[in-house]
Order: sequence, then structure tokens, then C-alpha cells
Amino acid sequence: MSGDLVLQPGRTCWRVEHAGKVAFIVDGADYLRHVKAAMLRARHRIMLIGWDFDGRTTMEQGETTLPGPNQLGALLYWLMWKRPDLEIHVLKSNLRLLPVFDDLWYGLTPVTVLNRLSGRRIRFAVDGRHPTGAVHHQKVVVIDDVLAFCGGIDLTLGRWDTSEHLDDSVFRRDYGPRHEIAAAVDGAAASGLGDLARDRWEAATGQSLDRLEVTNQAWPRGLEPDATDVGVGIARTIPDLPDRDEVREVEALNLAAIAASRRTVYLENQYLASRRLADALADRLRDPDGPEIVIVLPRRSESRLEQESMDSARKLLLEELWAADNQHRLGVYWPVTDAGAPIYVHSKILVVDDRLLRIGSSNLNNRSMGFDSECDVAIESGPADDSLRQTITAFRNRLISEHLGVAAGDFDAALQDGATFLEATEALIGEGRTLRRFTADTVVGEGSPLAENELMDPDHVPSSLATSLRRLLTRLGNSRG
Repeated sequence: MSGDLVLQPGRTCWRVEHAGKVAFIVDGADYLRHVKAAMLRARHRIMLIGWDFDGRTTMEQGETTLPGPNQLGALLYWLMWKRPDLEIHVLKSNLRLLPVFDDLWYGLTPVTVLNRLSGRRIRFAVDGRHPTGAVHHQKVVVIDDVLAFCGGIDLTLGRWDTSEHLDDSVFRRDYGPRHEIAAAVDGAAASGLGDLARDRWEAATGQSLDRLEVTNQAWPRGLEPDATDVGVGIARTIPDLPDRDEVREVEALNLAAIAASRRTVYLENQYLASRRLADALADRLRDPDGPEIVIVLPRRSESRLEQESMDSARKLLLEELWAADNQHRLGVYWPVTDAGAPIYVHSKILVVDDRLLRIGSSNLNNRSMGFDSECDVAIESGPADDSLRQTITAFRNRLISEHLGVAAGDFDAALQDGATFLEATEALIGEGRTLRRFTADTVVGEGSPLAENELMDPDHVPSSLATSLRRLLTRLGNSRG
């Protein structure tokens, strides 16, 4: 990476704020437990900002170690009873009908009903303040403005899994193995995410909330920080609205980081459907001095509609990347369990060299670049910050080792023996729990009129939904003819 910092407030991020502690949380089991532990330490305010919530979400599976109820809905009401000064605000996207706390209120989901029954200290809202067809995709938890979580995990059903991704897990009967990532930050970085959460709440409800100035500690016991005393960049996507300009910090951060890479770009994501980002990666592959690029994706999308749109677009973009890979520096994989079942990758990670790590809610599709709302956090090491560079490298190696089913020490040893990141990955692919390579023969997704369609995956607010729909219908008709 060049000497210039990638994190530049006002361009590639909203702001850079100091954190005394930063922790990277891998997979839903740890995330749900640490969020519960943090909420148990809340004294004044809990803000839950997400795409989806469900009161039936189990925070700890199996043997529980934390006090209080173990389902999200009951836990929040219990916390209000335990903490007379505590307020709770729950804000979700209005993509679907609100399933929050159905188990407590027998299916009475309208927020007006919930708010009448719940009292003044816990408030629910759905955020419909977005363009038609867009969704709010940010996933942020803020505790007392002194601790915040940001990542790709919603507090809803089907998110729990351990890093072992066991084939026979009794706690995952209704869904398959799933890989997730989030980050926890404290200090001014947490307060900055609190500003974002309060802005969202006010935009959705018209109610303003003051920033808290408190000194209590909410960092979860048992969560070891990966980095200390570090600047944290907060990057957003906000769609164009009549009274708010479009914000494309996430896209700018991705493009700047890819352009500045020198040795390795490591990506984990649910999708690969943004042509602008794929073009940036292809440019680096064509560069004789460019980096290796390693991408971990799910085997296929979860729904038929996503398979028609996102997987078909992914196939087109992978073909572009393979064509650009004249130096053989590209590896694209999906992870599998011991029995060979695909592990669904829902994480949103970018690691560039040993200098920059981004974790958040944004996917590598067009919607996340300019149409849906997103929030990512990033850390970046300076030229003399050896400790932070080692932290970023260690986390990247931990992730690829998890996917390969090997100890992180084995991967580190391969690097120390002189292998590059891609070479070490290829050398450690084995049987059972491992990575499998996408090739022209194994990639899924057939040509579909929904691939790279501006109605399904727009990167900005369309000037005319009617025009977009007509174009889609024309493509559908041509594909059938």
C-alpha cells in the first residue's frame, strides 16, 4: 500500500474516531453472547439498529453462562425491570412486516400496538425513510454511547453458529452452517456509531435523542480486544433523498483500498455483483506488479430470486476476473464442512495487505454502494505501526485458517516457509473441512435477464422506476424468445 492513508474523512469515510479497544468477533454464537453480555451492563440506553429483529432469537445455545432471560424479547423487558433508568430503542427496516417480539405479543406486530403495550422506556420503529425498493441494511448495536457493535449480523433467527460449523449441530436444525463477522469498539468510535444510530432514529421517527455523557463501562467480560488505542473509520452508504444527499463512502473506501494494494487483497462476502468493484479488481490483476486476490463466497445464494440476479451477475464478473488473471494471482473459493456441506458466507470483510481491515454490513453488490443504507468500520495501520499490522495480518490468517480447517499456526508456518498468501491457501486445501475453488466448471449461475439489472440491484436511486421495469420486462421477453 502506498504511504498515503486510505481512510480520509469526507471521502472514504464519514469520520475517524479513537477507540481504546477494538475486538473482531467471528460467527454468530460469539456475537450473540457478547451482545447479551454488553446489554447486561447497560445503564442508560440500548439502541438496536438492524435490517431484521426477532424476539425469539436465542442469545446463548446449550449451557448458558449469563444471567437473565435467554431470548432477545424477554431479555430486553427484563433489563428494563432491572434498570429503572434504562431506555431501549429498536429500529428495523420496513422491508417486511415487523416480526419483533411476536412470541410475547401473540402476533400483534404493528409498532403502534407494541409501543402502547410496552411503555415509554422501550420504543419500536420501522424505518421507511428510503427510496422505493431500497432497504436499511445497517446492523449496529450501541450501549450507553460507550460501546458499539457493527457488522453483518442481525439479532434475528438463523444467525447462530460456532466457528466449528458442525454438520450435526442440534442448535441449527432449521438452517445450515453460517459464517458471520462483526466488530466491537469503545470510546469515541462507539459514540460516533451512536451518532449514526440517533440520526437514523430521528429520521425515522422525528424524535431526537441526546448524546450520552457517561463514564460507566459496558465492554463485555470475556471479550479480549484485538487492538488497542487505534483510530476507527466509520464508512456509510446513504441513498439520495429529497432532503439528504447521497453518501458513497463505502464504495470510495473499497476502491481506494483496492487501488492502493500491493501484495494481497482478501475478501469475504455474501455477493460479488458490483461491476465497478470487479473492474477495480481486474485492473489490479492486469498490473504486472499487482496483488494476489483471494475471495471467499457462498456456494450459491439462499433464494431463487438471488440466484437469478446475484449469482448470475457473479458468474459474469468472475469470468471477467479470470480473463484478467494473466499472472495467476486470483483464487475464489467457497467453504465446506467436514461432510462437504457448503457453509453460507454472510460476512463482509476486506483486508488489504497488512494495512487495512474493513468489517461491516456492506455487500459487494450495487445496492450496497449507493441504494441501500450501510455502515462499515475500518482500521488502518501507519508505516511505523508494527503492532497493528501484525493484528490485521493475524486476523486475516485466522479467517482463512478457519475456512481451511487448519490451525492458524499451520498457515503462518506456510507463509514463513516462503509461500505467498494464495500459495499457502492452495497448499493447505485438503479433505473434509476446507475450501473449494470456483472455476468455470463449478461456478453456479446461468445467464439471466435479472443479472446486473438496475431494478434488482441498482447502485443509485433510479430516475424512473417505470423505465427500469420496462427494461426488465424487455429483457425477460428477449430471453424467452
